[in-house]
Amino acid sequence: MSRRAVTLASAGFLVVLLSAIAALLPVPYVALLPGPTTNTLGKVNNTALIRIDGRRTYADNGHLDLTTVSVVGGPDRQLDLVTAIRGWLDGTISIVPEETIFPEGQTAKQAEQQSSTEMRDSQENATTAALRSLGIPVTTRVLVQGLAKDSSARGKLRTGDQLIEVDGKAVDGGATLRDVITQHKPGDQVRLVIERDSQRRNVAVTTKKAPDDGRAIVGITTRDEADYPFTVNISLKDVGGPSAGLMFALGIVDKLTPGSLTGGAYVAGTGTIDDQGDVGAIGGIPQKMIGAKRATAKIFLAPAGNCAEAKRTVPDGLRLVKVTDLASAMSSLEKLRNDPKAKVPTC
Repeated sequence: MSRRAVTLASAGFLVVLLSAIAALLPVPYVALLPGPTTNTLGKVNNTALIRIDGRRTYADNGHLDLTTVSVVGGPDRQLDLVTAIRGWLDGTISIVPEETIFPEGQTAKQAEQQSSTEMRDSQENATTAALRSLGIPVTTRVLVQGLAKDSSARGKLRTGDQLIEVDGKAVDGGATLRDVITQHKPGDQVRLVIERDSQRRNVAVTTKKAPDDGRAIVGITTRDEADYPFTVNISLKDVGGPSAGLMFALGIVDKLTPGSLTGGAYVAGTGTIDDQGDVGAIGGIPQKMIGAKRATAKIFLAPAGNCAEAKRTVPDGLRLVKVTDLASAMSSLEKLRNDPKAKVPTC
């Protein structure tokens, strides 16, 4: 073999080898795939997903499915280039920068812990919103859970403090607290009444600008502790995050009211919910709609904040219903129950 042939062969081998190595190198992206759906009116491992004790409940043979996204990749198990390219070419998969799912510096374990906390909070918010929508009294305590390093509340508030009033308005949930604070401009003072060690105190805290959208915040995290007149248990493992809140709330309402909220229809959906019943946008809605379609759902409840993306990517045969809050979702389902062709808000 001539020297030129040997050189070309060697160069070709090196190109193939380097290409193979490059293909296996990790890339800073994660893949979002359609995840499973779960009927909030049904059972998981022979246990009712929503179990209510101490109050009469009613059966519904329809579906109110929560939808999920499966995440492949992350700080502890990064995607390789080949997998990322396959995902880009697959219309059912979204390849997104890793930091959109895992904030910089956050480990997979920390992300899992945060996701579990968000799920717990969404279940409590869903229960509170559902009961309030039915006129069932709920007493809620809002407690300080943590303070940001640069929060002006440091030295004034402590973990465990109960927030009683904000600018003279009673704090009956985290949503009320956020609503009042965000009406301020960054740099304004917010007047708080707190309870610590059975004593009430007046505290003034200066707001700052939120890094993501510029709204006024005080740099604290809170958690709600609600007292209900009966027991509501939600049993769901291996699912995290806040995006099932809307479907939990609808499932609770359906179980507590006579008749069928769905009319026997197969309904799926997604959306965060706060204690006042307001529904918020979520991530991964294209994959969630695909998952709903695969599960044979006919109606999909989409948060208003996700409508633009949902409208572009909705699978054929899946009817989109725009939802702003729990009341609007219930109203649309009632209309569709009475007339499957009824006109309801859409994206």
